[in-house]
Amino acid sequence: MPSIRPYPEVLLAMQSMGLVCNYHNSGAFGFPRGTPSVYRGWIGPDDPTIRPAVREFVRQMPPPHEPNLARMARDVWLRLSEGPAWIVPMSHWAFEMDHGSRDWLPGVLDEMGIDSAVLTPLNNAAAIEFGRDEGEAMNLFVEKLLGRLSASDFALLLPRFPLVCTIHHHKQLWWVCQSEEIMAAVAVP
Repeated sequence: MPSIRPYPEVLLAMQSMGLVCNYHNSGAFGFPRGTPSVYRGWIGPDDPTIRPAVREFVRQMPPPHEPNLARMARDVWLRLSEGPAWIVPMSHWAFEMDHGSRDWLPGVLDEMGIDSAVLTPLNNAAAIEFGRDEGEAMNLFVEKLLGRLSASDFALLLPRFPLVCTIHHHKQLWWVCQSEEIMAAVAVP
């Protein structure tokens, strides 16, 4: 069953790989400004808001978008990392549970066996941790996020691997790392 990883542990793990938190107490992790980064986007429906200069790094996935993108995210995790996967809000739990996703997120968490009441007051991005034997649970959670997010975003983090995936509310996954080799391993088969 997925569990909750306290935010100080999340922050320490991300900082130990050279990532920085871009918004206090959040899950909005990235690489320091001015350092080279490599990124790719996997999108569901076409999105005219994506800048033309970025289009060459985008790959549109076939429908059904949410299950296909979620499965592919799970496969990247299981292929690249020996450790767990973490999913965090890019804001914090108190915002998500009271404003951003209050109509549906508590129920989804409760269905997964995560006590949403524990997360509701947190003004940080404690992680939902999935062990390697919980790939299907992670897959379903990402699918629900992709299908139901309307204004805010979440992130998929691999605490032992310097790669961040933004689970974007436009039914998109945006991957960022600092290595072409890592990004080549993320590439869609």
